[in-house]
Amino acid sequence: MASNLPTTNTNSTLDTKQFFDKFFVNAVSFPANEIDASVGFFLKRGFDTEGARSIAIVLLNQARLDNVNSFELLDTLTSLTDVKLSQIIAQILNSYREKISLLGYRIAPLADSYESRNILV
Repeated sequence: MASNLPTTNTNSTLDTKQFFDKFFVNAVSFPANEIDASVGFFLKRGFDTEGARSIAIVLLNQARLDNVNSFELLDTLTSLTDVKLSQIIAQILNSYREKISLLGYRIAPLADSYESRNILV
């Protein structure tokens, strides 16, 4: 009996091999001083070693794409508070993540709303 459904490839090992053969094709390299400065910046701001490395590589990639000097980018981030820096890093990492999951953060309201002041406890 003939079917109008498309035929499926039953050889999943071939698909897996083709996927991972292309995994490390694009090599990314940066000068050592840019990597050291970026990782050191985030280590000094309280990030752990692996987190600092990951964020540094993401920022260096984005700086290269935007044609921005990485040291100027770090100088811009120096003036931010730790909370503001964490928010910006979360936004940057969200732009590099798959769209099925996001990193979140909560911004506390600055003022009480009118309704909460009228509630008696």
